[in-house]
Amino acid sequence: MKIPERVIKANKNNAKRMVLHGQYSNTMNTSISALGLDVGRILFCPSVSLFSAGKNIGLKQLIVLFHFFLSIGAFSQYGIGQKEIDSLKTILENVQSLEVKNNLYNQLWEATIDDNIQDAKLYAESLVANGELMKNDTVIGRGYNRLAIVYSYLNDYNRSIIYYKKALSIFQDWTEQIDAGQVYVNIGLDYDEQDLVDSSFVYYDKALKSFKKEKDSFHIGSTLRSLSNAYSKMGYYKLGLQKALEATKILETQRDTFELNLSYLEISRIYEELADTLNAEKYLMKSIDYFNSKNRRRWKSSAVLRLAKLYVNNGEKHLEAIKLFEEGLGLSEELDFYINIQLGNFYYAMLQKELGKYDESRRMLLKSLQIAEEKNLKNGIANCLLELGQIYLKEQKLDSANILTTRGLEIATKAALLKEQSKAHLALSGIAAKMDKTQLSLDYYRAYSRLRDSIFDISKSKQIEELKIIYETEKKEVALALQEEEIKTLNEKAKVDKLTKGMYAGGMFTFISVSGLLFFGFRQRIKKNRIAREKQEAIYKQEIAHKKKELASQTLHLVQKNTFIKELMDNLKNIKNSPEKFKMEFRRIVMLLKKENASDKDWEIFKTYFSQVHNDFDQKLRALSSEISEKEIRLAAFIRMNLTTKEIAATLNVLPDSILKSKYRLKKKLGLDRETDLNNFLSTL
Repeated sequence: MKIPERVIKANKNNAKRMVLHGQYSNTMNTSISALGLDVGRILFCPSVSLFSAGKNIGLKQLIVLFHFFLSIGAFSQYGIGQKEIDSLKTILENVQSLEVKNNLYNQLWEATIDDNIQDAKLYAESLVANGELMKNDTVIGRGYNRLAIVYSYLNDYNRSIIYYKKALSIFQDWTEQIDAGQVYVNIGLDYDEQDLVDSSFVYYDKALKSFKKEKDSFHIGSTLRSLSNAYSKMGYYKLGLQKALEATKILETQRDTFELNLSYLEISRIYEELADTLNAEKYLMKSIDYFNSKNRRRWKSSAVLRLAKLYVNNGEKHLEAIKLFEEGLGLSEELDFYINIQLGNFYYAMLQKELGKYDESRRMLLKSLQIAEEKNLKNGIANCLLELGQIYLKEQKLDSANILTTRGLEIATKAALLKEQSKAHLALSGIAAKMDKTQLSLDYYRAYSRLRDSIFDISKSKQIEELKIIYETEKKEVALALQEEEIKTLNEKAKVDKLTKGMYAGGMFTFISVSGLLFFGFRQRIKKNRIAREKQEAIYKQEIAHKKKELASQTLHLVQKNTFIKELMDNLKNIKNSPEKFKMEFRRIVMLLKKENASDKDWEIFKTYFSQVHNDFDQKLRALSSEISEKEIRLAAFIRMNLTTKEIAATLNVLPDSILKSKYRLKKKLGLDRETDLNNFLSTL
C-alpha cells in the first residue's frame, strides 16, 4: 500500500530523529497541510556501536557497515534510495548483533514509511520484538512510537493511540522526560488531524512542560510550530503567528535548518490567511531557496505551488505564476503527491479563468475534482463544483451552471462548510435572476445574507476570544513573574537567616555588624523588587486599558454593520410586499451594498466615536502629514482597529491588492521607512 503524501526527514541530533508526517485537512484555506505542508512527528533512534557489532560479523561485513554508518548522515539529509534499501536488507540478513539489527530496523523504517507503509509496519513490529529480545524497555517504547505513527499514517487513530499509550507507560515515569514529550506531541498531532483541537492543546502543553524541564530547545521549537498550526486552525491567526515566530526564534539558534524552514512555511501560510502577501512571499522565497539547495523536491513542490497561488490575484505576476504552477505540478506528478496535484490544478484553474481561458480552466477543475472525489475531500469537491458552475455561467449555459452549483451547495451543506454555502447561495441567486426566476433569486439572496452575517459574527467572536486568550496569557505570565520574584525574595531571606545564625556563633559584635549590613542590603533588595513589581503592574494596567479600547472599537464597528443590515432588511421587506418593484428595489440593494461603508455621514459618526476612544486619532495623523486625505485617515483607523487587509478590502468594497498599495502610500506620507511596521506605528498614536 502506498501513502504518497508523507514526507520523512531524519535529523541526527544526539541520536534523536524527527519523522515528518502530513495529513490533508478538509479545510482548503486554513489547513497547515494545504499544498503539502506536512507536520512533524517526533521519535528517537538509538545509536549503534560498530565495535560491539564486530563481535558477530566478519571483517568484510564490518567494512561494509563502517562505510554504511559513515553515510548515515547523508541518507538522513537527502533520503534513502532503493539501492541503499537493498544494501540495508543485505546487511540485515548477515548480522547477528541485536544492537546492529535495532539500528537497521530504524533505518529501513525511515526509508519505507513514505512509499511502502506495510513494510514500514513490519520493521516497526520487528523493532519491538528485537527490544523484547534485548530486554530493553527504551527500544520497545521507541518501537511502539514508530508503530503508532504507522497507524496514524493509515488514519487508524484508534490503534495509533493504543501504541502511543503503550510507549507512554514506559516513558512517563522516567526521570528524563524527552521520550515522553515526543509521544505527547505525536498524540497531539493525531487529535489535530481529526480536528479535535482542544485535545491537541492538552498534549502539546504536556510536551512543552516535558521539554522545558529538560531544557530541550530543539523540541520546544518544533512543538511551538505544531501549536501555531492548532491556533490558526481555530481562526486565531495572531496567536498562531506569535507561536510560529517564537518557534523560529528558538530554531534559529539550532543547527537544524530544515526545521527552521518548516517554520518559515508555517509563517508564510498565516500571513497569507491575514492577506499580508508581502510577508507571505518573503518567507516562501526563503524556504524555496533552502529546499532547492538541499534537493528536497517534495517540500519544494509545496512551497512553489503556494507561491503560485499567491500570485493568482496579482495581474502583474500572472506569467510568473504560470511558470511556478508548471514547475510545482510537474514535481508533484513525479512524486505522485496527490494533495499537491489536486490543489495545484484547482488554483491553476483559477488563474486560467482570470485570463479568460475557460476551456483550460474547466479541464484543470475536472482533474482536481476527480482526485478530490477519489480521496473524499469534501471541501475540494464543493469548491471545484462551484467554480465549474461559474465558468458555465460566464458562457451563458445556465442549466449546467445551475446543476453544478446546486450539487456544490449540497456537498457544502452536508460538510458544514459555511463559506462554500454562502458562495453557492450568492451564485444561485445570480443564476435564478438570469433565468427570470425572481422569487427564487430573492430566496437564495436572503440565505446568502444570513450566512454572510453568520460568518462575520463568527469571525468577530473569534477575534474577541483571541484578545481574551492573549489577555489571560499575559496575566498568567505576569503572575508567574511575580511568583518567581517572591520565591527569590524568600530564598534570599532564608540565606540571610542561615548566615545570621552562623555569625552569632562567631561573636555578638560581628553578628550585629554583619546582620545590620545584610539587613540593609535585604531591605534594598525588597525595595528594588517592589519597584520592579509596581512597574510590571503599571504595564499590566496599561495593557488592560488598551484591550478595552480595542474592544470598544470592535463594538462600534459591529454597530455600524448592524445599522447597514437593518436598512438592507427593510429594502428586502419592500420587495416582498411589492414583487412588481423587484428590479427597481434590487438595483437599490446593489447600490446600498456598494456604498455601505462609503457613506460620509456614517464615516463622520464613526470617526467621532473612534476619536473619543483613541484620543483624537485623526488630528494626530494630520499633525504628522498635512497632505493626508480623508480616505487615508479611514484606512489608518481600520488598521488601528487591527482589521486584516482582507477585512478592510471587504469593508471598502475594493480588492486586497488595492489596500496594500494604499498602505504603501500611507507609509510614504507619514514619512515611515521601509523597515517600520505600519500597524505597530499606528498602535502607538
